[in-house]
Amino acid sequence: MDLLKKNEKYIDRLIDMSLKEDIGDGDVTTDIIIPQTAVLKGVFKAKGAGIICGLPLVKKVFAKIDKNVKISFKKRDGDKVKNGDIIAIITGHARAILMGERLALNLLQRLSGVATSANMFQSIVRPYGVTILDTRKTTPMLRVLEKYAVKTGGASNHRMGLYDMVLIKDNHIDFIDIEKAVMECRRFIPKGMKIEVEVHNLEFLEKAIKARPDIIMLDNMDYEMMDKAFARLKETHCDAKVEISGGVNMNSIREIAKRKPDYISLGAITHSAQALDISLTLHK
Repeated sequence: MDLLKKNEKYIDRLIDMSLKEDIGDGDVTTDIIIPQTAVLKGVFKAKGAGIICGLPLVKKVFAKIDKNVKISFKKRDGDKVKNGDIIAIITGHARAILMGERLALNLLQRLSGVATSANMFQSIVRPYGVTILDTRKTTPMLRVLEKYAVKTGGASNHRMGLYDMVLIKDNHIDFIDIEKAVMECRRFIPKGMKIEVEVHNLEFLEKAIKARPDIIMLDNMDYEMMDKAFARLKETHCDAKVEISGGVNMNSIREIAKRKPDYISLGAITHSAQALDISLTLHK
C-alpha cells in the first residue's frame, strides 16, 4: 500500500486544515468580484523541467471545495515534464477554482520539487548500485507527503519517524554501551524492525561491528576514513548494510557512491529541494 492510501485520513485532515488556513471565513475578494454562476477553465503548465508529484492531492483540494469541478490530467505522478508541458486542465465554478488554486499549486510545486531532487541524486548513484534515502529533515506535518514525493522521484525512504526503526546515535551511547544497547533493543522491538548504529570514527566502528546491528552508518567521515572503514568491514566479514550520511551534496555524491555503500542518506532532497515552477492560467 502506498503512502497516500495508507495515510488517507491524515491527508484529508491536512488538506482541510490547509484550506481553513487560507480561506478562513471566505475569499472576500472573489466573493465580491466574481458572479456566483461564473465558470472558468484553467491549464496547469510546467515552466521548468522536472518530475511531477502531487496530482492526487490537487484533485482532493478541489473536490473538498466543489465536487463539480472537473480535472483532466495529462500527466501522472512520476512523469517527467519540460517547460511548456500541459499537466492538467481544470473546469468549473470560478469561485471554487480561485479558492483552491493556491493550495493546489503549493502542494504540486513543493512535492514536484522534492521528487525532482530525489530523481537527480538517484540518477547519479544508480550506476554504482547505491540507493538514495531521505531523512527526517522534512517540513513539519508534511512528512508523509514529502516522503511520498521522494519515492515518486525514484529514491527510497529511511525511517518514517522515531517509532519504526532503531537508530542508535552518539547521544544515546552516552548512557549505555553500544553492544548492550543493541542487545536491549533486540529484546523489545517487533520482529523485522531494523537496528542501525551511527559511527563517527574508526574506534567506534570496532564497537559497532561487535554489536552486530543490521545497518552501520558512517557519518560525516572524510574519504580517507571512509576507505579505512570499508576495509575494516571487509576484514571482519561484517554482514551489516552500510549507509553513508553527513556532508552529502551534488558535489560529493558521485565520489561517495564510488565506494559502493548500500545506502546514501541526505536531508537535502527534502529540506533544500527547490519547488518546481508550475503555473495555473485561468480563462472565462
